[in-house]
Formats: sequence, structure tokens, C-alpha cells
Amino acid sequence: MGLTSNKVLVLAVIAAAVLFAATVWLWPRLARQSWRAVSGRIGLLLATQLVIFGSVGLAANQTFGFYASWADLFGQENGQGVVVDHIAGGGGNSPIQVVSTSRVIGVSSALPQVAGQVQKVDIIGRTTHIATPAFVYLPPEYFQPQNHARKFPVSVVLTGYPGTAQALVDKLHYPSTAQQLSKQGKMQPMILVMMRPTVAPPRDTECVDVPGGPQAETFFAKDLRDSVMAHYRVDKTPASWGIVGDSTGGYCALKIAMHHPGSYAAAAGLSPYYKAPIDPTTGDLFHGNKNLQNRADLFWTIKNLTPPETSLLVTSSKVGEHNYKDTLKFIKSVQDTNVTRISSIILPSGGHNFNTWKREIPSTLQWLSTRLVAH
Repeated sequence: MGLTSNKVLVLAVIAAAVLFAATVWLWPRLARQSWRAVSGRIGLLLATQLVIFGSVGLAANQTFGFYASWADLFGQENGQGVVVDHIAGGGGNSPIQVVSTSRVIGVSSALPQVAGQVQKVDIIGRTTHIATPAFVYLPPEYFQPQNHARKFPVSVVLTGYPGTAQALVDKLHYPSTAQQLSKQGKMQPMILVMMRPTVAPPRDTECVDVPGGPQAETFFAKDLRDSVMAHYRVDKTPASWGIVGDSTGGYCALKIAMHHPGSYAAAAGLSPYYKAPIDPTTGDLFHGNKNLQNRADLFWTIKNLTPPETSLLVTSSKVGEHNYKDTLKFIKSVQDTNVTRISSIILPSGGHNFNTWKREIPSTLQWLSTRLVAH
């Protein structure tokens, strides 16, 4: 059973309840002062607390999607996400391979032309040689005969770190939210490409082109777009492309749009930060290259580089988010450019968690919808 399985969580909760009851039942028998009784008391307390903490940890992981598997949890997921590049020109060499399809959660119909469809895919970067899994939401209109020649706007949706792409589908509900908003006429039909910013797990690349390492920024700015355009009915113009993410994904979304306005016309950062950290999960991202390090600082970018003609949205909350002051500072810095457009969602309160982002996602999707056009 997998780490995110409901069965594992239920078994852990049952085990915690059984151990708690056993502790209460056996405590009088272990009240003596012998070494066996003392050892029994210690063992019962330790086992009960470990199982209770394990249950809480499993529940938290189910809610926030920190780890995708047992191997991920114990640091044994060491695949680098780098493959030999496929040569174009053959049916089996598509940069996107569809692994499976599923219905949109919360929508009663299973017909794609009525409810849309979620596809689990593998994406291959032709120039960066990066391969990564993703989920793609296709709106109902994509499958309707009258739209067979229509091209759709697309938004890339990124998780935080470590995060799982699956959480974007069944925890943050991006597909079902987009489907409902479109059905209500509050946003245009849009393709969503949902994935982790971590394209070289377990390393957190912060969407940086690491010297001698994974070219994560180039993957999102070029390869991802080329792969999606080769497989789906989307336009290549930046006016048709947006990018959004939470936490690390929010930082990546803002940075990629600011660095590559010729790729993305709009970006939204939900609870983002504004400078790439250096810690044990990232390793040495810049290898002493001060220019790369500066470019990864969004405040430096706004101050020292030509302001990009793109639209940005940032979110925070007055109570509960550590990025509140930096977000206000970033808004002011962007306003001073008189070129880059900036919008914000500031909640009265809300922590750095899924519940906060679910409150922001509907408005964010509607905002993206007004910034993107399909040709």
C-alpha cells in the first residue's frame, strides 16, 4: 500500500486507537516496580505515541502532498529525470506520451465533451533532455466537434516543493474548479498543464538553469511549451500562455514569466517568495556565478533588468503568511516600472497551506482567463 493510500491512514488510526485502549487496560497490571513492569509501561507509551504521531503525519501528508511515496519519504527516490533525447519523426517519438485518462473529480458525466478530461502524461524536453510526469486538463470544448480547429489558451500549474502533481488534481481541485468556472461563464475554456517544479527529483532546482546540471528554467520556458504545442491544439504566441504556482511553484511562475515574456503573457504566484534559497535540498545552484544568482532574485531583476511586458499576480495574507511584507515591497517595485502590470490578492488571514490556496484559486483562474487569448 502506498504512502498516500487511504487504507494506510485508516490502519494507522485503528492501530493508534487499539494501542491507546491497550495502554489503559493493561496499566493497572504494569503498576508494579519490577523491571518488567517498568519496561512494559515504557514500551506501551512509546508505541502509542509513535503510532499517533505517524497517523498525524500521514494525515498531514494526505492533505498537503509533501511526499508521493515511501521512497520519496525516505530519500530513496533518486532518479534524476534525465533521459536520452528522442529524435523527431515517428509516431513513438512524441514529446508527450499519454499514460492514462480519467474523469474530472466532482463532475457527474464521464463524457469528455461534457465534463472534460484529465490525462496523466510523460513530457520530454527535446533540448534539455528532461523528462517529467504531469497531468493535463482538457476542457469539454476541446472534444466538441464544432471546435475541432479551435486553439485553446494554456496555463502551466506548478506545485510547491516537494509537492506532488496529483495534489493539484485531487487536493487543490484545479480541473474541477476550471470546469465549473467555465460552465458558469466566469472564465474561458483553458488547458491546464499541472506538474511539479522539481524536474530533477529529489533535488529542488528552484527552476534555475544549474551550471553543469538540470536546465530547469529552459525546460519551462522552451521545452515544455514546444512539447505541449506538438501534442495539443494550442497557440505558440505568449498571449495564449500563462503560468501559476504556489510557494516554490509561485516563485518559479513569477520568475519564468519575468525572464521570458516571449513565452508567457501572465503569471500568478500564490504565497510566493522572491529569491531562490540555498539549502541542503537545492545544493549549489549557481556555482559561484553571481549573475545567475542575481537573476534568481526577483527584486534585483525588477531593479536592474529591462521591465518585462507581462502581467503578474501575487497573493499573501496579513496574518499567517511570512511573505506579506515582501509581497507589498514587490508590488511597489513592479508598480514603479510603469511597464509590468501587477495585481494582488491579500487575505485578512490564512496560512501557508492548501486551504488558503483553495480560497485564491478561483479568482486566480479568472484573472488568468482575462489575460490570455487564443488565436
